[in-house]
Amino acid sequence: MMLAVLATSCTEAEKPQKYEANWDSLKKYEVPEWWKNAKFGIYFHWGPYSVPAHKTEWYSHWMYEEGNKIREYHEKTYGNLKDFGYKDFIPMFKAEKFNADEWAKLFKEAGAQFAGPVAEHADGFAMWDTDLTRWNSVDMGPKKDIVKLMGDAVRKQGMKYIITYHRHWLYAWFPTWDKSTDAGDPQYADLYGPYAKKGAFKMAERTPEFLPDDKFNQEWLDRLNELMDKYEPDIIWFDNKMNIIGEKYRMQFLANFYNNAEKWGKEVVCTYKAKDMAEGSAVLDLERSRMSEKKSFCWLTDDSIDWGAWCNVSDPNYKTTNRLIDFLVDVVSKNGAVLLNVTPTTEGEIPEPVKERLLQMGQWLKLNGEAIYNSRPWEIYGEGPQKIVEGHLSEDKNGDAVAEDIRFTQRDGQLYAISLGWPESGKLTIKTFKKGNPYMNEFKSVSMLGSDESLKFEQTEEGLVVTFPAEKPCDYAHVLKIN
Repeated sequence: MMLAVLATSCTEAEKPQKYEANWDSLKKYEVPEWWKNAKFGIYFHWGPYSVPAHKTEWYSHWMYEEGNKIREYHEKTYGNLKDFGYKDFIPMFKAEKFNADEWAKLFKEAGAQFAGPVAEHADGFAMWDTDLTRWNSVDMGPKKDIVKLMGDAVRKQGMKYIITYHRHWLYAWFPTWDKSTDAGDPQYADLYGPYAKKGAFKMAERTPEFLPDDKFNQEWLDRLNELMDKYEPDIIWFDNKMNIIGEKYRMQFLANFYNNAEKWGKEVVCTYKAKDMAEGSAVLDLERSRMSEKKSFCWLTDDSIDWGAWCNVSDPNYKTTNRLIDFLVDVVSKNGAVLLNVTPTTEGEIPEPVKERLLQMGQWLKLNGEAIYNSRPWEIYGEGPQKIVEGHLSEDKNGDAVAEDIRFTQRDGQLYAISLGWPESGKLTIKTFKKGNPYMNEFKSVSMLGSDESLKFEQTEEGLVVTFPAEKPCDYAHVLKIN
C-alpha cells in the first residue's frame, strides 16, 4: 500500500506544467469568461510619493533632476538632496487613517468589479510584507501589509483582486551615479536600485549597453513570485517599459502566473502595454487612451480620475463624472474595460471630490448596469460626431461627447443604444437604424432604463427617431433598450 501511494505521488509531482516559458506556449492562453464580463475596475497610486503631494507621482524622479522646478521646490521645502532624499519621506508616510474595508466598500459602491493597489511603483518601495527588501510598508512607514489588507477587503466585497507592478521603471529612475545625492550612496542601493550609467533612464529601451543586468532582472521576477505565492491575485497589471527586462524573465513570470492559477484552481488575467509581451499571451492595456474602433479582442485602458496626476496632489484637476461615464461607455462598446486610478491622501483618506464622483458612477451603474456588465460589443460600436484620437497618453486630445454620440452594446440577445447626452429637442435620431438599414427592420418597442414611460418612436429615412421621456431618469448617459 505504501509503495502504491509513493508511486502516485511521484506521478503527480512529475506531471508537466501546462505552460512553458516560451511565447508559443504562452499564446495558448485564453481570456476567461469572467474577464469578458468585467468592465470596470479601480486601483490607486499611494506611497511615499504621496507625502509631498506636489504636482505628480513622478516627484521621486524629478526631485533629483537638475534644473527641474520640482527639484527647486524640494530643496526649498525640505533641504538639499544629500540631507533629505526620497528615503526620508518614508517615515512620514504613516497612513494613519487607512481603512481597507472602507476603501473596498466604496469601490464596490462605485460599481467596480475588480480593485486593488499599486504593489510597487517606480520608487522601489514594496507595499507588502516582503522577505526580499527592508524597504517595505510593514517594516517602515505605515507598518501595514497594504497588499494583504486590500486583498482581503476586496474579496470580502465579492470583487476580483488586482495588483499592479511597476518595478522595471526603478532602473535609473534615481541618479545612482550621482554621489552628491543620497541616491548615489551604496548603503541605499537596495532602495534606489543598482548603479546605472547616466542617461540610462532614457536609453535603456533603445540601446543594449544601457539595459539592466541579470541580477536586476531576477529581483524583478523574485518579487513577482513572492506576490503570487503570498496573495494569489486574480489580475496582475504591468506598467509599460517592461521591455527593458530580459525576455526570458518576462516569459518565465507569465508561465509561473498561469501555472500557479492552475494550482489555485482559478482563471487569471495578466495585462501588458505596447509590445512588452507577445500578442495573444495576455491582455493588451492602453494608458490614458482608447481605441477609435471596435476590436475583436478584449482590451483594457487605465486612466486617472485626475487629468494631470496619478497620486493625490495639492492642486488636483479632477475629471467630471459625466466624462468618466462617457469614457466607460465608449470603451465598453469597443470591447474594452476601464481601470480607473484614484488618489488617496498620504494619511489614507479618499478625497471627498473623488468619493463623490465614484458614488455618482455607482448610482449610474446601478440604474444602467445591465447595458454594461456582462455585455458584448454589437455589430458596430456606435455613431456620432465624436472622433477619437488614438495613441499613448492621448485622452486629453478627445473632446466631450454630445447626445448624438450613441454607443451600442448587447447582452443576452438584447440591444442597447446609449446616448452620451440629452438632446435639446427631446428627440434623438439613431441614424444607424434608418429605413433600409442592414441591421434591423422591425422595431417592437423602445424604452429607457430608469423610466416607466412608454417611448414614442418612428423609423424614417434619416433614422430611428425616439422621443425621450419628459423627465431625465439620471444626470448622465441615457440607455435606450430596443426590441
